[in-house]
Amino acid sequence: MFMYSAIAVYAMAFLATAAEWVVDARRARRAAVPAGVAAGTGAEAGGVATLVRPAPDDGAGEYQVERWGRIGVSLTVLAFLLHLAAVACRGFSAQRMPWGNMYEFSTGGGLAVTGVYLFLLARYKVRWLGLFVLPLVLGTLLLAVTVLYVDSGELLPALKSYWLAVHVTAAVISSGLFTIGAVASVLYLLRSRHDARVAAGVAPGGFWGRLPDAARLDKLAYRVHAVVFPLWTFAIVAGAVWAEAAWGRYWGWDPKEVWSFVTWVVYAAYLHARATVGWKERAAVIALVGYGTFLFNYFGVNILFSGLHSYSGL
Repeated sequence: MFMYSAIAVYAMAFLATAAEWVVDARRARRAAVPAGVAAGTGAEAGGVATLVRPAPDDGAGEYQVERWGRIGVSLTVLAFLLHLAAVACRGFSAQRMPWGNMYEFSTGGGLAVTGVYLFLLARYKVRWLGLFVLPLVLGTLLLAVTVLYVDSGELLPALKSYWLAVHVTAAVISSGLFTIGAVASVLYLLRSRHDARVAAGVAPGGFWGRLPDAARLDKLAYRVHAVVFPLWTFAIVAGAVWAEAAWGRYWGWDPKEVWSFVTWVVYAAYLHARATVGWKERAAVIALVGYGTFLFNYFGVNILFSGLHSYSGL
């Protein structure tokens, strides 16, 4: 019930965030047309001169934008708390950390995405990010409860270890950071291309012009990836230590081990490219490739391959 309640509140939070953008867009359009400007001359308007007199924005429009924004944030916090309660209840039901299968990892990963977003919101005032993050969390939870759900149960003997809390928790938090970093990278590329078209006189301000400038988006993506890379490194190392305790070897080229390492290599390449002059856009593309390897490591390896990490429950 907590999970379904969280899904419903996430949906309302997304609608409120979308309403904020719609109201702000209308306010911007009204402000862009000065009052008293002739819309046509006698010849152009059938002999009748017309005037455009938009309703003055006496602060009411800005107030509406702020109100919808605050409603969206409040609903997101409420959804996060319900989501957290659902994950905690799953753990109490199973008498273990709730990271034992794809359903549990998906719900935990969605919680991490929202948690990272709320942290960035408190620190960097990134409320605009909610329009793009909330649909991802909502889609993840809907996929989890409709396709990936399995009842809570016992783990495989090899998984009954305190390393489950260490290794998989690091991976769950990394999934949230990877997702936020990927969103920021996509928005950076879109904003950069939009700015180039505006400079060429091809496109007006429009939707993408309402995002922060490209430099800020690039900096946000870099900060997130700079944090997640050492965390992902720790997750791989912790997994190797756990593997030695469970299976008697640190590394066995299991499919998940291979793709975890591939993800690590791609993100290392991103950090190197990001530090190279003139490679910011290419670095963003590399980051998206890295996120693609992470998703394949989760969905593709768990579903398509068999190995020691095949615990999806599907």
